[in-house]
Amino acid sequence: MSEAHGLGPHAVGQRVVVRRVLPGETGPSGGPAMTDVLGVCTAWGAGVCVVQPETGEPVRIRLSDIVSGKPVPPRPSTRHRVGPLEAQRRALALWPDLETEPLGDWLLRRSPTATARRANSVLAFVPAGVPDAYERVVAFYDRPVAAVLPDSAEDALFRGHGWVPESHDADTLLQLASVAQAQRALRARALPPAEVDLVEVPSSEARVVTARIGDAASGVAAYARDWVGFRSIEVDPGQRRRGLGLAVMAALLEWGAEQGATTAYLQVLGDNAGALELYRGLGFTTHHAYRYLTPR
Repeated sequence: MSEAHGLGPHAVGQRVVVRRVLPGETGPSGGPAMTDVLGVCTAWGAGVCVVQPETGEPVRIRLSDIVSGKPVPPRPSTRHRVGPLEAQRRALALWPDLETEPLGDWLLRRSPTATARRANSVLAFVPAGVPDAYERVVAFYDRPVAAVLPDSAEDALFRGHGWVPESHDADTLLQLASVAQAQRALRARALPPAEVDLVEVPSSEARVVTARIGDAASGVAAYARDWVGFRSIEVDPGQRRRGLGLAVMAALLEWGAEQGATTAYLQVLGDNAGALELYRGLGFTTHHAYRYLTPR
């Protein structure tokens, strides 16, 4: 039976979907009634499979009643159910003086002080839904830049107007992690006994703080809507390989947890192998990739 439907003792501990016969009940077509059960297989043996749904009581299923079934991927975490556009909108909190203007479902972004592309580009992850959106983007910026999802309709739209990658950088990855998991990973590391000074930055939309270890290392974090994000984690070249960047991250994570954040986010270039390995060790995984385009 297990070979026919892909289930068996090996499925214990995995998320599974099981189609089973309901003995004694008749289905709409006159045949046996059937139903599906989705949950984690907690037991398999003695002629019974036990499945624990996400809510409710465990379901005991006789092996002889199983019609089909298979292991299925784990349900995405709540933080990964947020779409790319919503994730990017939450990340706007990192720029205290950011000026934004909706253009249909696009968002024009401009900062009077920051030079980062994230703060000076149109966020175009979905169709704008308004006429002349492209022309209005071109008119809005002295040097237009568009943030788009790779191979999307918006990517094709701007490229169709002759736009090209804004730089030779790889696509940018927005990564998410559990705050608690990242904190546990950092506590397991031997961090330097450095004193980190935190200074709050005035912001109308979020709580923003800078962290600094003298002139050796610094970083910025912002908290809003249960998320804490990080940017500009920088270490003086002469002070690198001492763990100071991780010490800054640890202080900012702790600050975010104190605000109530359960999700952490950051953005990193997709070809930055060293940073990706470091963040992977802290529990960060990629939520989505995006790229910047500009007129040729």
